[in-house]
Amino acid sequence: MTPESLIRAFQEVLGEAHVLTEAADQAPYLVEWRDRFKGSTPMVLRPGSTAEVAACMKLADAHDVAIVPQGGNTGLVGGQIPKNGESEVVLSLSRLNKIRSVDPLGRTMTVEAGTILQTIHERAEEHDLIFPLTLGAQGSCQIGGNIATNAGGTAVLSYGNTRELVLGLEVVLANGDVWEGLRTLRKDNTGYDLKQLFIGSEGTLGIITAATLRLFTKPSAVEVALCGLDSPHQALSLLSVAQKHAGHMVTGFELLPQVGMQFSVKHQGNARYPMSEEHPWYVLLELSCGSKDIDLASLTEAIFEEAFEEELLNDAVLAQSTTQADDFWRLRHGMSEVQKCEGGSIKHDVSVPVVEVPAFLDEAIAAVEAFVPGCRPVPFGHMGDGNIHFNISQPVGVDKQAFLAQWDAVNEVVHGIVAKYGGSISAEHGIGVLKRDLLPGVKSPVEMAMMRAIKQTLDPKGLLNPGRVL
Repeated sequence: MTPESLIRAFQEVLGEAHVLTEAADQAPYLVEWRDRFKGSTPMVLRPGSTAEVAACMKLADAHDVAIVPQGGNTGLVGGQIPKNGESEVVLSLSRLNKIRSVDPLGRTMTVEAGTILQTIHERAEEHDLIFPLTLGAQGSCQIGGNIATNAGGTAVLSYGNTRELVLGLEVVLANGDVWEGLRTLRKDNTGYDLKQLFIGSEGTLGIITAATLRLFTKPSAVEVALCGLDSPHQALSLLSVAQKHAGHMVTGFELLPQVGMQFSVKHQGNARYPMSEEHPWYVLLELSCGSKDIDLASLTEAIFEEAFEEELLNDAVLAQSTTQADDFWRLRHGMSEVQKCEGGSIKHDVSVPVVEVPAFLDEAIAAVEAFVPGCRPVPFGHMGDGNIHFNISQPVGVDKQAFLAQWDAVNEVVHGIVAKYGGSISAEHGIGVLKRDLLPGVKSPVEMAMMRAIKQTLDPKGLLNPGRVL
């Protein structure tokens, strides 16, 4: 078929209004928020149901059309952007945004892939429940994309990655077949757990159209504190103290550097330092529980008392209201975005064993400062689960593009140290295009062969997100 006849064929499936061919209409789908990846496409498809997604894939399969599934377009590794000059068609899931059902007693919610994460939070809260996946982009990211990338977030320490929060999936396969796997069972040992193939597959094996999610009891009490300290080594010891006193009730433990805090206060509207003095490092600590019989305030006080006795803390501020707690979290959630205001930023989403985080940071910070004199390392993130966003802001006054041209060389420095500590080059953002060529260097030949075999079985023509991950 000619490009024009193919467009008409998709219009017959979706209606003319939902096959976008004009540049102005396509623009929001062709660039990611960091402007690192930009693409082009002959059309953007906007199906409104699982049946329409299936019809699109049957048509794509019949005419060998490459499809790039896209959710809220908040991904950070380029997997959702069509590549220039390769005639890849974007399939947006944004219109599949219904919450199909909520079961408060069974603590499940079944939602379509285009549902905004914040909407899921709000619907769960109507039933005094929570969906614990919490991200800085939760006002715009969509649950299908969260599942396709196995998103992490700030609550992994207590609740796990997205992989642990999904009970069932509905998936459209490359040939247009629909796998109806929206089960609510907590236990099901009838063969392979197929949903796990699609969680974290970044749209390369199938298109997630709906999911059944696990909900949890809404905490009856929450304590949030910002702690000032001298080093990540002290932060690791503080984590041990907190878990000794509060165990699984430690639901957040985020490490923040002084320079990151400075960026957040400088560039976030109405932000201010919660403490009278600045400190080299900070920990954002959250405790929460669902039992009214537990005195979280006393637990927090006991943590602080032991931490000060062991000289782990310089200062600590306990949020006195929900508003103040939200302000503390806003400083953390905005830390990646405010780096834009400081020029170019070379970013890494890495993980190492929790016990190795301080040593990794010592070595990696020294290495990048030696490699790029004057650069400003901004490592922050989920210390409680070993995931650090090791970002590096450009030296003041240097050319942004000249700094960003060193991206691959700086990656090599940082990833080499990650490997030394037995870590991962992608903790929660995925592989996409950005890290695809790095994957064979961190996966064994056996692992790569297994992954390719799965891809060949489920997408033999290579039509789903080609060139991503593999």
